[in-house]
Amino acid sequence: MAQLNITVETELLKDLFTQNGKDEAFAKLMESILNQVLQAQAAEQAGAGYYERNADRQAYRNGTRDRSMKTRIGTLTLAVPRLRNGAFSTELFARYQRSEQALVLAMMEMVIQGVSTRKVSAITEELCGTEFSKSTISALCAGLDPAVNAFLHRPLEKHYPFVIVDALYTKVREDGRVRSVGLLLATGVNEDGYREILGTHMADTETQDSWSELFQNLKERGLKDVRLVVSDAHAGLVNAIQKHFKGTSWQRCQTHFSRNILDKCPKSLQADLKQQLRSLYESPNMETARRLLQGTLETFGKKAPKAMEILEEGFEDAMQILSLPLPLRKRLRTSNSIERLNQEIRRRERVIRIFPNRESLQRLMGALLMDIHEGWLTGKRYLSPAAIQEALTPLEVAQPAGYPAGSEEAA
Repeated sequence: MAQLNITVETELLKDLFTQNGKDEAFAKLMESILNQVLQAQAAEQAGAGYYERNADRQAYRNGTRDRSMKTRIGTLTLAVPRLRNGAFSTELFARYQRSEQALVLAMMEMVIQGVSTRKVSAITEELCGTEFSKSTISALCAGLDPAVNAFLHRPLEKHYPFVIVDALYTKVREDGRVRSVGLLLATGVNEDGYREILGTHMADTETQDSWSELFQNLKERGLKDVRLVVSDAHAGLVNAIQKHFKGTSWQRCQTHFSRNILDKCPKSLQADLKQQLRSLYESPNMETARRLLQGTLETFGKKAPKAMEILEEGFEDAMQILSLPLPLRKRLRTSNSIERLNQEIRRRERVIRIFPNRESLQRLMGALLMDIHEGWLTGKRYLSPAAIQEALTPLEVAQPAGYPAGSEEAA
């Protein structure tokens, strides 16, 4: 992946750390960075920089054209490069504005329905003007919804040996009242070591049926041969995993597991028990882990019996990660990798507070997931491909001929 060196003026940095004009300074900083990104993309596509003599040059510059990008920090003016052959292209606007557009559409719907807050009204007036109608919103949705739907229903053509699932709840206005709606999320790591967004499902509650709908959809789109599923221990979720991924190992999220244990432990013992659990999780193998488990049970058994009961009961499920090569364990022992998704959603939720309908929630969610998905695929690998192959090889050898590892038939 190419690296880009960004230059920032000293005066601009000073403005960022002063109270007056802070928002304006941040907008100028973003404008400067994005303009440098565009110039770097133009140099890459032309095969040479400004006035550079290069045998690999494929095109020459032809000036720039100004283009405005409206964001929540203000309107940015970007100088989009031109090439004489007219071939310059960038996904900068599409990738940046998908989730922004979905957010603005949700706010516009709130204004139309008469349920917007003063903050929402101020933002929509700044970005969209004071006059817009349902037909305006419908026209804008028509440009965004097909891309979001195509992404959420795309075929899953790669092999995803590791799947991580989690859920969060947000508020939606329906039938004149506010309801809590669950967003069930599934991410995966492919054989090349990159993370991908696999799918999402909207449900009123976390039940076996609601999770089963998501898993069935993933399987119909091509998900198969899963080696490990990582999640918390919600009963409906665990039952759905057992139903749809027979023969697949389930890793109980160690973060949630620790929280469950510590909640039943006296506060005076929590620090010591937390340290003991950390040592347990970092065991090099199951033999060591079982020895540390016995020591922990003996130390805390009488002082924190309920906590030790949870520990002993969930130990095996929380330590499935030890069957994988060491380089894979740190990032697959918990469902924390979905945390950034939750943070991004919460950041937008603080503006919306209550989504005007499920469609706007699905639109914003899908657009945001598209942006994050593309960022993952163009960023650094999440896991080592060599370690992934090492984890998969023993299973492939052990299975009967004709049955892929982790398949329902092999189970």
